[in-house]
Amino acid sequence: MSSKKYKVILVPDERESLRSLISRGKVAAYKRTHAQILLKADESQAGPKWQDKAISEVFTTSVSTVERVRKTFVEEGLEAALTRKKATRPSNQKFDGDKEAHLIAIACSAPPEGQARWTLRLLADKMVELNHFESISAEAIRQVLKKTSSSLG
Repeated sequence: MSSKKYKVILVPDERESLRSLISRGKVAAYKRTHAQILLKADESQAGPKWQDKAISEVFTTSVSTVERVRKTFVEEGLEAALTRKKATRPSNQKFDGDKEAHLIAIACSAPPEGQARWTLRLLADKMVELNHFESISAEAIRQVLKKTSSSLG
């Protein structure tokens, strides 16, 4: 009946390790939940072979969480299934000291012909024009100016 792509099949050592983790006093809630999910999803001879929907209802989590924990266990192992992944946000360090100084110098200079003052968009366009960046958002410009306590007006 099970047509799951990622089948959790625990060996006795893993099962014992998970039970021990659950019975410990101080364990992060997500870690305990992941351990419980793995124990209930176990499709080995000794496992209860619960369906994802039943597991999600009992542990008040989403079915997608159950599926993700199973997938991580199968692809990366027990430890990976019990730990959170580090966020993989791209570091937004586009500005180095030189570019920052140049931006501030531009912001403090006279605005372009026909403009009363520099806008964030104009500054962003100028930084691209001067080949400091391939592209840069007005928001990135705003954050740098805010950090340096610069004012456009």
